[in-house]
Amino acid sequence: MDNIKSWTAEDEAIIATNTDATECKRCAVELGYWKDDYISLFIRHADRKAPEINRGYYARVRAMEMFIHQFLERCGTKCQIINLGCGYDTLYWRLKDTTQAVGNFIELDFPSVTSKKCHIIKRNKKLLQKITNEDGEVMIREGDLHSDGYHLLGCDLRCLAEVRRKLGAAGADARVPALVLAECVLVYLRPDAADALLRHLADTFPRLALVQYEQCNLGDKFGEVMVRNLAARGCVLVGERLCREPAAQAESLLALGFQHARAWDMEAVWRALPEDDRARVEALEMLDERELLLQLNLHYALTVASRGDMFADMDLNA
Repeated sequence: MDNIKSWTAEDEAIIATNTDATECKRCAVELGYWKDDYISLFIRHADRKAPEINRGYYARVRAMEMFIHQFLERCGTKCQIINLGCGYDTLYWRLKDTTQAVGNFIELDFPSVTSKKCHIIKRNKKLLQKITNEDGEVMIREGDLHSDGYHLLGCDLRCLAEVRRKLGAAGADARVPALVLAECVLVYLRPDAADALLRHLADTFPRLALVQYEQCNLGDKFGEVMVRNLAARGCVLVGERLCREPAAQAESLLALGFQHARAWDMEAVWRALPEDDRARVEALEMLDERELLLQLNLHYALTVASRGDMFADMDLNA
């Protein structure tokens, strides 16, 4: 896979999931589920989504932020975040608006995704001014964007040699605590490629936290329908074996070199959110299909794994 130069129809279908996710996030933001001043710059229009979709995305975004904040509480801004399959994620800009901006923020995705994201950044002053260093320099080279503390890189995550090169070009530092984010990305990699990537990260960063959001419990009828619907759109979950029950997903990370790992389905995550948060969100839209939301929550999982004692206590209820 080291010499992949062209993208298959399946790759293109996976790439299209970025647009779908961004539209869902914009819809939820417009309805008041959470605040994001930048999502509208990446997607111009979003049709209204079903309430269970909006609520599911809120839980996903809220849970990811919860663990990002736990990570930053432990190491401050002298750290690095590596966002795998970043899509049009706006986390870098949202962190810049707080006191939690990190020392180095690295985003990796298919070159066609990062080139479009790069183009959007260049033409929007609101985005560009937050990645410009003191000298006002933003360097774009071979489709990759480099600035002081932010790097956007086109990369095939299935090619470990390419991942290593890109991380090196972005200044990833094994001596600095690292947070790796992986939202609905590893499941699209062959199991051996996903394992090699995770093992490399665990071997490289002695102080490392991984926050992973993926499908789970796909062996039942609801899961079979999810897989079939994705396949109909051209997205084959080649890493479907990774989508077992949450505890098994955590166990697999321990076998890849992580020292601590725990996982929860999104129903457990939803119940762990502060009661006032849940009450606010539940008041935004009437939800008729409560059973459907429950089924969706039971088929997605949040997994947190780490190396080093610094992140050993990261937990859903921390």
